[in-house]
Amino acid sequence: MLAWDERIRGARFAITDRTGGVSTAPYDALNLAVHVGDDRDAVVENRRLLAAVLDVERVAWMDQVHGREVAVVHDTFESFGPPPRADALVTTRPGLALAVLVADCTPVLAADAEAGVVGVAHAGRQGLALGVVPALLAAMRDLGARRIVARVGPSICGRCYPVPAAMREEVAAVSPESRSVARDGQPSLAIAAGVVAQLTAGGADVDWLPGCSAEDPRLFSYRRDSGATGRYAGIAVLT
Repeated sequence: MLAWDERIRGARFAITDRTGGVSTAPYDALNLAVHVGDDRDAVVENRRLLAAVLDVERVAWMDQVHGREVAVVHDTFESFGPPPRADALVTTRPGLALAVLVADCTPVLAADAEAGVVGVAHAGRQGLALGVVPALLAAMRDLGARRIVARVGPSICGRCYPVPAAMREEVAAVSPESRSVARDGQPSLAIAAGVVAQLTAGGADVDWLPGCSAEDPRLFSYRRDSGATGRYAGIAVLT
């Protein structure tokens, strides 16, 4: 269920894989997204199982739209409406886990536990170009964060993400580090490399976790599975 799990400076970061849930193919087994066509009851149970493994009562999710909006959260929203339309979440509430869903995009986990702030972001091609990562760092600093530790989770790598040359150059104009070449020689994007560069430029202490979602069958991949797939999650929580 947890492909990676780290406790650091009063915070916990985790990345899920696709094992340990109840969803059936093609969402087997730990799909955590309600918008991909999976049975909703199965997703609810998967989210309950994840909360139990994390030993938290509350997990905050978001309606991700490939933008740069950041939502400051203090609860899960389930009691009073749908989750926020955003691509980053921040909180100062201990024990409230923040979740970002991905299946090729890059999950960003960040914390300054001494200041009591954690955040997550969903960085795909559009989010990288729009600046969701600098927006996350700015929102955390608005809440008092100063020494931010960040983890960049596994996502699709440049070898596996060919794009039209014009698209690559459009993104590379904002993030030169994202310019790449696919294994067949086509132009491609290495989104995570751009995310790491933006975090570093923003003063965060960054570690890039290994792995490519398209190459690792333990992870969901939209591109590998032609869109019929679930979502894994990155989690950040103040402990």
